[in-house]
Amino acid sequence: MNPEKQKALQSLKTAKGQIEGIIKMIEDERYCMDVSNQIVAAQALLKRSQILILKQHLNHCVKDAIQQNNWEEKNDEMMKVIEKIIT
Repeated sequence: MNPEKQKALQSLKTAKGQIEGIIKMIEDERYCMDVSNQIVAAQALLKRSQILILKQHLNHCVKDAIQQNNWEEKNDEMMKVIEKIIT
């Protein structure tokens, strides 16, 4: 596994633990602002994972496609993901 995927996986595992903690906080009827702050932290971990996965895709999959002169499909894939991210 390359470094980007490894870091993304660790961020996702951390986010998973954080989300489980958030669920417990809600079940325990903890203060809403504390819950909200934890949700923001979990979202940041998910965003970090997304960036790492996209970086891995660009550095490996897209790079390989460019070298094989077959980048159009990868370009379309990236544009679809970027559109989802920004909308």
